[in-house]
Amino acid sequence: MATAAAFENLNTAGVEGAQDPESLTEPLLSHQRSRSSISNSTSQVALVGADVCPIESLDYEIAENDFFKEDWRTRGRNQMIQYIFMKWSLCFLIGLIVGLIGFLNNLAVENIAGTKFVVTSNMMLANKFGMAFLSFSIPNLVLTLFASIVTATVAPVAAGSGIPEVKAYLNGVDAPGILSFRTLVIKIIGSISAVSSSLLVGKAGPMVHTGACVASLLGQGGSKKYGLTWKWLRFFKNDRDRRDFVTCGSAAGIAAAFRAPVGGLLFAIEEMASWWRSALLWRAFFTTAIVAILLRAFIDICKSGKCGLFGTGGLIMYDVYSADASYHLADVPLVLLLGVVGGILGSLYNFLLDKVLRIYNFINEKGIAPKIFLACTISILTSCLLFGLPWLASCRPCPSDASEACPTIGRSGNYKKFQCAPGYYNDLASLIFNTNDDAIRNLFSKDTDKEFQHSSMLIFFVTCFSLSVLSYGIVAPAGLFVPAIVTGASYGRFVGMLVGSHSNLNHGLYAVLGAASFLGGSMRMTVSLCVIILELTNNLLLLPMIMLVLLISKTVADAFNGNIYDLIMKAKGFPYLETHVEPYMRQLTVGDVVTAPLQLFHGIEKVGNVVHVLRTTRHNGFPVIDENPLSETPVLYGLILRAHLITLLKKKAFLPTPNPTVNDAFSQFSAVDFAKRGSGNGDKIEDIKLSEEEMEMYVDLHPFANASPYTVVETMSLAKALILFREVGLRHLLVIPKISNGSPVMGILTRHDFMPEHILALNPLLARSRWKRLRIRFPPSLKPF
Repeated sequence: MATAAAFENLNTAGVEGAQDPESLTEPLLSHQRSRSSISNSTSQVALVGADVCPIESLDYEIAENDFFKEDWRTRGRNQMIQYIFMKWSLCFLIGLIVGLIGFLNNLAVENIAGTKFVVTSNMMLANKFGMAFLSFSIPNLVLTLFASIVTATVAPVAAGSGIPEVKAYLNGVDAPGILSFRTLVIKIIGSISAVSSSLLVGKAGPMVHTGACVASLLGQGGSKKYGLTWKWLRFFKNDRDRRDFVTCGSAAGIAAAFRAPVGGLLFAIEEMASWWRSALLWRAFFTTAIVAILLRAFIDICKSGKCGLFGTGGLIMYDVYSADASYHLADVPLVLLLGVVGGILGSLYNFLLDKVLRIYNFINEKGIAPKIFLACTISILTSCLLFGLPWLASCRPCPSDASEACPTIGRSGNYKKFQCAPGYYNDLASLIFNTNDDAIRNLFSKDTDKEFQHSSMLIFFVTCFSLSVLSYGIVAPAGLFVPAIVTGASYGRFVGMLVGSHSNLNHGLYAVLGAASFLGGSMRMTVSLCVIILELTNNLLLLPMIMLVLLISKTVADAFNGNIYDLIMKAKGFPYLETHVEPYMRQLTVGDVVTAPLQLFHGIEKVGNVVHVLRTTRHNGFPVIDENPLSETPVLYGLILRAHLITLLKKKAFLPTPNPTVNDAFSQFSAVDFAKRGSGNGDKIEDIKLSEEEMEMYVDLHPFANASPYTVVETMSLAKALILFREVGLRHLLVIPKISNGSPVMGILTRHDFMPEHILALNPLLARSRWKRLRIRFPPSLKPF
């Protein structure tokens, strides 16, 4: 297969230069290169969906050419007001649409899954156990089959959580198709089907991806294809504004998934966004507030019984622990222990999930049929476990002081009858034969310390831990948040049952703290997770304990591996720029890693030369220099982008001679011509047809080049250059020589040049010394997934 062959090429990447079988070098380069022969003539590649695709960086830096400057000079007060008004209006639309999608997702899941459980329960009451199993497993298989088929055939990039892809986008990585309309539709449909099929997957990650897709589509600045060319929409035809909208969309996704507006905002700040500022904070807060208001209104409607089975359970109604929490200083050691064990379990979860995903990739790269077969296999296994394991639990008599009907007949409740006689309930079925959200509600519930047996809780924890690891990598939209909450809550409740009367905390509170510790150990977030859990449980008295357990679990887990989303990004090959720099980067200068040869253009360049360079390289930025007669010595004029050169060639704005003339570029072009297009494919050099006569003509690049690109001297520390590159959001960073040797530009640094695997391939001695200081976790023999 082509994909397999591509991976074989990727696995031979620069890691071999380190000569260490346990080096951490992700497969981002196509082949091993030496210091003298390396060139960035090809795009970096990563696994996007099911295919290895070339990826580029986004243009977060504004290209300040003559047209941009003229556009800003001509903008009046009214246009600035329009720009601000449209930004807030689009944020309102993002919140409105994402909130509506979140509600409809929950409405669909609750009714589909609820109907399935009601039918199965009726079969169990009639003692038709075989028919009950079929009425449970066949819908699960059909739903999983549907989700996997539409994902594999229509939008493979919609598989998985989507958080790693959105996080990489906000860092500046442009992966094809991750925010397209097709991805949005399949993400919604596939997530509803996968969650309804009783797979141990969540909807929070898909909702983040959904929110990002909605924001990206709204922020594309209109569409000529669909006739949306309103002038006001053109303000946002740039990657910087789209980045802000996608950040707001990701915050809205979490807010819609958990009805946690402040938690969603903090999640976007802490986990997703690589750049943040106060103006964006206000807009993101406004967006999540719209989501919260909309969901509150819809939930009030559903409580009156107008939404079918939705409202009796509820994926976004987690405020189940509202009693006053009482705890004392003597409980702190137990909470510390809970955090330590949660950190260990979370890191183990990440380790196993990484290994399973790599195995799944080996299966998935064989074609569509193996992907679908794998998904169906996991569905059958899940149905067998969920239906079969409750038979291992003994029936328990209903408590006389039960706060609800016992045994529970039908959709949801704490006391599932399952196969038990009247007056008895199956405690394991109350957890395992339920939706994930009802299971969480049962685990978090108060005054139920005697409801569950030790063996049932242990079986449920092991089952959730195993199934969540096995279910994530299938070709269907699948989140990790809810499975982590279920798994952590069962672990916490089990600890509470072991402690018993030796603690002042009830078992429901232990379940909340267990969920926090497992989330902290797996996802390594603190502030956002703390607020999300508080918004779910609706009890501020839990704040000190949740803060403590999150800090402990994250600290412990950090000693073993990274957070789950970073592990997925690295293994997929996304060139994510971290907030910190590696120590060895301070030993290097930018001149040590800049690559050659460098492609230059003169201020007035021959058309044939431009076409040749564009056809023979994949560079996206080219320095423009002036020489005699425009300048006595070679000087750097600016930087011009590939997309702008193709626009010039397409409109054939040529000169008959290389002599400077009065330029009429402003009569031929406007700033709109150089605006960044949306998610569709842009023009390609292969589509440009020029005659031999036109190839001999010239083009003046001065009006179209960015005359103020970021430059650094060749002696700058690589660490400082990385900080500048990431914080400003650059795509190209020009390196100029300290002492001019004829050329005003020494090279261009791109995102790829800051990747550890590229740097260590150039400097094998650094790789070996790095291994002595740091335990690297990924052997190069492992494939990306």
